[in-house]
Amino acid sequence: MITVAKFGGSSLASSEQFNKVKNIIEKDKKRRIVVVSAPGKRFKQDSKVTDLLYLLWSHVKYGVDASNIIADIKERYLEIKNALNLSVDVEREFEIIMQNVKNGAGEEYLVSRGEFLCAKLMASYLGFAFVDSAELVKFNYDGVLNEDQTIEAIKSKFEEVGAMVVPGFYGAYPSGEIKLFSRGGSDVSGSIMAMSISAEKYENWTDVSGVLVADPRIVDNPCRIEEVTYDELRELSYMGASVLHEESVFPVRELNIPIYILNTNKPDEKGTKICAKATANDRFVTGIAGKKNFSVFNVTKSVNSDKLSVISDVLQEFKRFGVKVEHIHTSVDTFSIIVNSKDVDKNVFDLLSELKHVQGVVSVDVDNDLALVAVVGRNMVLKPGISAKIFSIFGKNNINVKTISQGTKEINIIVGVQNADFEKAIRAVYSEVVE
Repeated sequence: MITVAKFGGSSLASSEQFNKVKNIIEKDKKRRIVVVSAPGKRFKQDSKVTDLLYLLWSHVKYGVDASNIIADIKERYLEIKNALNLSVDVEREFEIIMQNVKNGAGEEYLVSRGEFLCAKLMASYLGFAFVDSAELVKFNYDGVLNEDQTIEAIKSKFEEVGAMVVPGFYGAYPSGEIKLFSRGGSDVSGSIMAMSISAEKYENWTDVSGVLVADPRIVDNPCRIEEVTYDELRELSYMGASVLHEESVFPVRELNIPIYILNTNKPDEKGTKICAKATANDRFVTGIAGKKNFSVFNVTKSVNSDKLSVISDVLQEFKRFGVKVEHIHTSVDTFSIIVNSKDVDKNVFDLLSELKHVQGVVSVDVDNDLALVAVVGRNMVLKPGISAKIFSIFGKNNINVKTISQGTKEINIIVGVQNADFEKAIRAVYSEVVE
């Protein structure tokens, strides 16, 4: 059985980190497919290579001198090459990249070179074959992954080479043009590799020892989650737990391939296992996550209007403005639509104006001061009165609850509070139901 090992940017930030990766790969001979991100930050004030490449593109696009940025990016790769005495011709690779950009290659091509070059260096270091993701991860022209072609390409190439390093974060259209995943998409790349070869497990190596019950920037020394289900992890990821890309679950869950979140800097620590059915535990809360800065559009419809028709027409306006809807809450004659504030900052007044002209709408107002806190746990369905307990925790801590909703699977409760109460709310829930 084969293990797919994906390493994040922090695990690849320098030659020292490359050495840690090699030690991990050599410790288990089942690790035969390695997926890499672009090098991340080496220290707090440092820049991620991907961010530098986006900055480089903005300079190239507008004809601004970018020699300093190119030099900064090149230095990151040269440090790794020279320190590890690798044979990859970094200078020549950069010449090819910039020539391709000059000849019309776009932003997604340029940004993908962060992973591309990192994979070339890692393949040289490990003695594995380098295989470009553009040859393996196949997208249709509508941007949807062609799963059949992708699986066939990955299986065929792996059978041919036996051990390979693959850049994450991108694939290609049938024309060969590069198509990026969303940020953090190297996690998805690794998941696709694991699915395609029916891997025994998918390891995701990062700079934390697994998934924590709460954000350590908010809660001091939160507990580690030993096991979490695919559904719970997706809920936590969607609501801000940033250890794993939320879309990474889909490729592996049908085959029940477990995902392990592990720490490159502390490889002997246990980490977190993500699977279909997690081992029972005594806590009814698995994790707490959340995000700030949401906007709520409160819509009142006329008494005689059909609610479904009005909601449908209102949602069509959000779609027309390119605004993603996060949640919808309804009552008899009113409903609320929750969106990320950043998605409507530039056109909120135009959107409000259009919404007020929707047939059946009596009034619309917007509240821009909302944070969402998600309490997630597979055991909540077994314990009556969880919502009441959450309310009591917030009441005891003088936190005003603005919205509340619960999914039909009863594995999550999402509570809306004021932005100013966000951190306080997470700490309050953690102290009452975890500690």
